[in-house]
Amino acid sequence: MAESRTIRGRGTEVPAAVRTLDSRARGFDAALAALTAFDASSDPKIEVAVGKIIEDVRRDGDRALLEYTRRLDRMTVRSARALEVAPAELSAAWKGLGATERRALQQAHRRIRDYHERQVSKSWGFTDAHGSKLGQLVRPLDRAGLYVPGGKAAYPSSLLMNAVPARVAGVGELVMVVPTPGGERNPLVLAAAKLAGVDRVFTIGGAQAVAALAYGTATVPAVDKITGPGNAWVAAAKRRVFGTVGIDMIAGPSEILVIADDSANPDWIAMDLFSQAEHDEMAQSILLTPSLRLLTAVQSSIARLLPGMARREVIATSLANRGALVRVKSLAEACEIADRIAPEHLELAVREPRPLVERIRHAGAIFIGHYTSETLGDYCAGSNHVLPTARTARFSSPLGVYDFQKRTSVIEVTRRGADALGGIASVLARAEGLEAHARAAELRQQPKRRGRA
Repeated sequence: MAESRTIRGRGTEVPAAVRTLDSRARGFDAALAALTAFDASSDPKIEVAVGKIIEDVRRDGDRALLEYTRRLDRMTVRSARALEVAPAELSAAWKGLGATERRALQQAHRRIRDYHERQVSKSWGFTDAHGSKLGQLVRPLDRAGLYVPGGKAAYPSSLLMNAVPARVAGVGELVMVVPTPGGERNPLVLAAAKLAGVDRVFTIGGAQAVAALAYGTATVPAVDKITGPGNAWVAAAKRRVFGTVGIDMIAGPSEILVIADDSANPDWIAMDLFSQAEHDEMAQSILLTPSLRLLTAVQSSIARLLPGMARREVIATSLANRGALVRVKSLAEACEIADRIAPEHLELAVREPRPLVERIRHAGAIFIGHYTSETLGDYCAGSNHVLPTARTARFSSPLGVYDFQKRTSVIEVTRRGADALGGIASVLARAEGLEAHARAAELRQQPKRRGRA
């Protein structure tokens, strides 16, 4: 069997606190596929409920927002204007921070901005042999909506990761929504909004916030694109409004994949696995290693360290549901398996990590070497922590400045160009049965050129 509760090797039996797999075992491929499978489709009941919320907000605007805020967030306010956080409150939250928190936010903000400033795309153009000019205009979005999770936890880091690239891109206005169940506003999130230059902040969340951003109400302005993570209700709402507005991605549960050899510190590896498992019970943490000794040591570290974790029940459930320690034949095979999984976060905890980087094609972010914990990427390394999950790293990229810019093609054809290109276009247009297309091109040709390719 590929899956077992112990691993044997060199006369050693290792008790497993999390499932163990061996790539040499029969049925390994099927076991790995089952472990990493994730159903991205949403709950039909959630879809129905979200559809109703969106339609209500689209039809009734502020009135629906007030009703859903009362019902779902346990907040009763008389006017939708009371849902907006005043600029003075954002300033007060910033001034009220302790020196340590303020300094940490400033340093993270500076590093994130420095990283993203290197992503800015510029307009470009060229002139062809006929003197015609072609190119592309790159311009920022007019208005972006930033969804910041609230409720059980507050995430100022998520705000920075969404707001900073939008600001660097030059977006005209940033509108933030954040749920505040029971009316409790998190000062660290509000302070981060002030630091990042968010223009307007509304204390609404869930599908109703997504709908308000997509369609607009008398109080909440409609935006061009919505970014930011959320629960299943937020994901379903983003999926429904896509097309009316742009969205960043439909994010699944958090993932980490660690490739390690016997030079790795087992306690560090165990804690890195915990760092994603503590997000929620469906998060995925996987270790790939050719070293039985390291796998055994990581097992022991997990058993020893888990009782001391504040979120130990969530971690334990996550590891039991979707975690694994996998013994592979070699680091080369580990890279092949990693590409099949296409993880959100990939750590290379090996002696010589650089050669492995060249082997990896599919990962949201790669963390190179023993000292590069995934946690640093989450908060302050500078790269964006909004990353593709559920194997979408095969075709998707981290959130970046480019998500807040749009491109427009520019074509300026000279008379010589119309002569040269008109014949080509008319031949292809007639081949497609589009006579008006052909004639529109031919009419701009000089008479002697008409009809000749």
